[in-house]
Amino acid sequence: MNRYHWVITEMEKRMKEGQYRPGDKLPSVRSAAELYGCSVSTILRAYGELERTHTIYSIPQSGYYMVEKAEDPGAAASGGKIDFASASPDLNVFPYLDFQHCLNKAIDQYKYNLFTYGDSLGLDTLRRTLVSHLAEYQVFAGQERILITSGIQQALEILARMPFPSGRTEILVEQPGYDIYQRYLEAEGLSVSGIARSAAGINLEELEERFASGRFKFFYTMPRYHNPLGTSYSTEQRRAIAGLAARYDVYIAEDDYMADLGIGRRYDPIYAYDQTSHVIYLKSFSKIIFPGLRLGAVVVPEPLLETFRSYKGYTDTSLLSQAALEVYIKNGMYGHHRHKIKAMYAKRIRAVYEALGRHNTKGLVEPSADSSGTYIQFKLPVTVNLERLVKRLGGRKISVVSGNSFYLPAWKSREKFIRISISRAGMDQIDEGIEAVIQEVERGSGW
Repeated sequence: MNRYHWVITEMEKRMKEGQYRPGDKLPSVRSAAELYGCSVSTILRAYGELERTHTIYSIPQSGYYMVEKAEDPGAAASGGKIDFASASPDLNVFPYLDFQHCLNKAIDQYKYNLFTYGDSLGLDTLRRTLVSHLAEYQVFAGQERILITSGIQQALEILARMPFPSGRTEILVEQPGYDIYQRYLEAEGLSVSGIARSAAGINLEELEERFASGRFKFFYTMPRYHNPLGTSYSTEQRRAIAGLAARYDVYIAEDDYMADLGIGRRYDPIYAYDQTSHVIYLKSFSKIIFPGLRLGAVVVPEPLLETFRSYKGYTDTSLLSQAALEVYIKNGMYGHHRHKIKAMYAKRIRAVYEALGRHNTKGLVEPSADSSGTYIQFKLPVTVNLERLVKRLGGRKISVVSGNSFYLPAWKSREKFIRISISRAGMDQIDEGIEAVIQEVERGSGW
């Protein structure tokens, strides 16, 4: 995190902790520069950012003051419920004022373009902006290979339907894996098979056997911060997967939708190890901003580009949303919000592990280790009835998701688990919620 983002984060932290209250005068620019150990220009930029987002306001020749805020409806709206199920971002950190500003600026900047249908590949200026944006994730690609889709789901559906150069038709997916995509593949009657993935990763020998069979056109994977496991492939595994793809001419559909939310060690995508143009990189913006934005970016390898374009066919993404996202990224707002939400989610993940340390004394729950992003897998004793557990927790106003929904119907060797999501769980709810989960697991396991 650069100095500018760090200063804003520290200021917001002090505000949240009550060191600065609504109406209070903030330290002068020079005093703040000494306090945070930075230049006056950095403080002016930070104050300017906070003023633009209506967190503070300035009075000429007087200074900067905290804005009077209306009560946040988020916590009250929960009605005492603890949400460990939702995959949507926390409503309380939705960057409403930031994005409203970007929408207004986009309307002013692109007022004439907004009356046209636009390019089916996506707004040209946004695609140019994404060249440097994606490079931050070790994804280097020219604008011509970056396409904008109506969310990542649309891109995955196109890949499932379109022909590949190899002529193969079967799709390989991780088990457990992304439930919505698996339901889509089944509903469309497409040929799909699974391969086991655990919190420890994937069996590379088994993966090579599958690739060598000559059946699969692509392997769909979430290598980083997996849903529902919360874990990531090791560097060795990601490098090996890229090598196997090249050796057996199997494409990799790399869904990196959680790339912005992981904390700790840096994980480069499989794309970074691809030497033969066999990785299709998919990035979503919904987990950082809001799901309703419905924008995704796809980096398509050259051999698939023409076919993918023809299957996409028409303009189906809002030009206004694309223009606003471009402004949001270029103005540095995306980077600032990413740092903020990453830190918040990391704090919640730590709180879950700490609560387990206090309440899981009998070791009945086996959590996935080193989870990041928003998910943690809770493996359970074989004697626990999953559906009954979910129902009992629901009776206590605690929502969780059964692991059964993340498997193909024919998949037999399932791990018994629930998925815990921290994106909508408040810090003041986590300990209480985890304690209740442990109590119900203990009750259901016969202890």
